[in-house]
Amino acid sequence: MTLLTRRNALKLGLAGGIAMAAATRAAAQLNITVEGANFRPLPIAIPDFASSDPAFGREIAEIVRNNLRRSGLFVPLDPAQLPVQVGDVNATPDFNTWLQVNVDALVMGAVERGGTISSSVRVWDTRQGAQAVGRSYNTDPGSYRRVGHQISDAIYEALTGGSGYFDTRVIYVAESGPKANRVRRLAIMDQDGANAQYLTDGSSMALTPRFSPNGDLVTYMNFADGNPQVYLLQLSTGRQQRLASVGAMTFAPRFSPDGGTVAFSVEQGGATNIYAVSSGGGQPMQLTSGAAIDTGPSYSPDGSRIVFESDRGGSPQIYMMGAGGGEPQRISFGQGLYSTPVWSPQGDLIAFTRQGGGQFSIGVMNPDGSGERLLYTGFHAEGPTWAPNGRVIMFFQDPGGNDGPRLMSIDIWGRNLLTIPTETYASDPAWSGLRT
Repeated sequence: MTLLTRRNALKLGLAGGIAMAAATRAAAQLNITVEGANFRPLPIAIPDFASSDPAFGREIAEIVRNNLRRSGLFVPLDPAQLPVQVGDVNATPDFNTWLQVNVDALVMGAVERGGTISSSVRVWDTRQGAQAVGRSYNTDPGSYRRVGHQISDAIYEALTGGSGYFDTRVIYVAESGPKANRVRRLAIMDQDGANAQYLTDGSSMALTPRFSPNGDLVTYMNFADGNPQVYLLQLSTGRQQRLASVGAMTFAPRFSPDGGTVAFSVEQGGATNIYAVSSGGGQPMQLTSGAAIDTGPSYSPDGSRIVFESDRGGSPQIYMMGAGGGEPQRISFGQGLYSTPVWSPQGDLIAFTRQGGGQFSIGVMNPDGSGERLLYTGFHAEGPTWAPNGRVIMFFQDPGGNDGPRLMSIDIWGRNLLTIPTETYASDPAWSGLRT
């Protein structure tokens, strides 16, 4: 059965986006505006969730509304204007009632709080009179917001055909204090800015945190020893340790896709080269050589290649090599200086920072360097990181002056620019995978 004509448009938009611009006839039939990378988001009705605690049911529904709204793909309708104020997850809706107010997608949910949080949700295609998705979830009371994020992911997946990214976390550098003497410590939060926690105390500067694939280990740059050194931090225990003893400075670490290796940069004798070492420790292996500055390594999702930044050609550009080293090949050829390359989780794109003309840009390109597109341009924007579905990028931007950096996100079509709320100034974000 074909569900939701506009839902199918969203699926096509996620798969092809720009290609749909030529489908004039199809676009009209789908009743969705698609022009270049732009299209009209899908209106969706989400009444408050049924609960013995109405305030709790309203809160969870609002988390779902906010997630879907912030994705840029949906427009949750004003709950006060809906014909039904509280959903009934156990009953089939009166579809005519919803069609009369032009609702194509309808979400009914229920949630209860006790020893555990239990919830259920059903998503309905009102025009087809059919259920698009039905799910149940349980979590512990201390993580109750996760229920809203899990439901949001289920809706996103059912109506777009792509995986969600709401039940995730972001680790970043929390910056506080005067600009000339900033305290920089690691912090972690939900992707929407809630539940922020500080992981280091600020006694030594911490930069460039990166998640391991299992989400429990973080590698980052720690200045506790005076010079920057790569450290590991285990989130479940709080245990920290230096990863490797090599060179005067080690920095810019990132895990391999299987979590078994960390690639990083080593400054030694005026040159900076890329090394790799087991995440359990051991003897590092040198991957690049020469007098250039090679840094910012990022593995391809299959672990076979590494993309990195190097000035070996005279200016910072993006290069690619095998995961075990070998002769690098330059892939960036636009105007300006390139840095911070990061491979998308799907392997289809590489995000980067480009600097030129007094501006910074966040962009994407294909792995062979073709198809370059700039998504955002502004003063001092850098450090892209991918949502696990590979369709949203977070980065940080510093407006200058006495202000400080903030986290922002944008989708791969260059639309839906958002500022992510944080308690302090924030930089160097890294997005986790979906939680299990």
